Amino acid sequence: MQVNQKSEHWSSRFAFILAAVGAAVGLGNFWRFPYMAGENGGSVFVVVYILCIIAVALPILMAELLIGRRGGLSAVGSVRKVAVESDRSASWRVIGWISMIAAFLILSYYSVIAGWVIAYIPPAVTGALKGITAEASGARFDALLAAPGLLVFYHALFMVLTVFIVSRGVIRGIERAVEILMPLFFVMLLVVVVYSWVTGDTDRAFAFLFSPDFSKITPSMVLDAIGQAFFSIGVGMAIMITYGAYLTPATNIPRSSSIICFADTLVAVLAGIAIFPIVFAVGLDPASGPGLIFVTLPVAFGQMPFGQIFGTVFFALALFAALTSSISLLEIVVSWGEEHTSWSRARLAYVSGLSAWVIGIASVLSTNIWADVYLLGMFTPFQTMTIFDLLDYLTANIMLPVAGLLTAIFAGWFVQKALTLRELGLPDGAAYAIWRILVRYVAPVSVGAVLVYLTIGKALLS
Repeated sequence: MQVNQKSEHWSSRFAFILAAVGAAVGLGNFWRFPYMAGENGGSVFVVVYILCIIAVALPILMAELLIGRRGGLSAVGSVRKVAVESDRSASWRVIGWISMIAAFLILSYYSVIAGWVIAYIPPAVTGALKGITAEASGARFDALLAAPGLLVFYHALFMVLTVFIVSRGVIRGIERAVEILMPLFFVMLLVVVVYSWVTGDTDRAFAFLFSPDFSKITPSMVLDAIGQAFFSIGVGMAIMITYGAYLTPATNIPRSSSIICFADTLVAVLAGIAIFPIVFAVGLDPASGPGLIFVTLPVAFGQMPFGQIFGTVFFALALFAALTSSISLLEIVVSWGEEHTSWSRARLAYVSGLSAWVIGIASVLSTNIWADVYLLGMFTPFQTMTIFDLLDYLTANIMLPVAGLLTAIFAGWFVQKALTLRELGLPDGAAYAIWRILVRYVAPVSVGAVLVYLTIGKALLS
């Protein structure tokens, strides 16, 4: 089927970097990274995580961007085009399909989690969290999860925001949004960091984050760090291939990729600096798991000076991070639709967003009415997995690692060397050789190990 090249491009390299950083910086930086650091020994996890960003996430990110820019199409179309140009089978487009479907499913439940963030903004603004105890905070979160009507409303509100931005196009929609949201995001993040520094237990937090005890390194911790680095940057879900299609030839992919990785890592570390001094100051557990944001931190903000103000800022910060990521997830599907249908961008955004919202209702109901529904309960590994759990497991543990693994193999072994040299803008020297070694050997082995660990090995190593 004949498809057209993208008619829109990023207006500048800065606009692209803002959008890409916004896509990479999401709830994972505020939710997943802090609690994973807490559960894996703090500082030693941070060190291994940064090394994994450099050795695993960065080379795959460069590969995705070069595929996207060279292809100039959706994720599916770009991979197919680059494969054909390299005299390889067009069947490699399966990478794009896996990534796009994964992104769509992630959007469906990511919007639900973002709805939780929205739900916490009103009580933070009104001071309802002031003086809240750990028991009361847990009960508040449980009550939210038990209210399907309220969750559906917040889920819909977040999806409407996402659809509105994407429907307006790359420049008028996505660019305009990130040019407003990302500067505000960084300002608010720094404000919370300063607040945490002044009012929290900074000494314990810094010791926790930046005084590594390498005796605590275990195989499972290393694999968790690789997985977090992989997921944090957003590789494996077609975002960067899609955004790469809007790049101009003048954009330096290695330099831009390095900036994206640095910015994402900086945000993750700053999130730790913002969160852990507050957690330690009020004697809470830094390894409190996914409830860190929705149960633990409300207690901290409720007990600390000016907690009402900074709790509001924090949840607004998390909402901005969620929104810049969700628009990139929806854009993947809309980009494909523009190539293969005659529909307008707005109509594609509305229909795709509505479809993701409907699927997301199953995740909403998984925390209440369908809490005892286990679709694959007849199989031992899935006996207690709700629909929400299954979607998360299928996408994060299987589809994204598979897509990332295939991307590394495809770019490292099957894309013509001349094509990668030209798109990366590198001479055939040491820098290119390092990238090629990383994308051919280090990244596939690392992501493959994570895939095995997440699917069958986690129980054996724990």
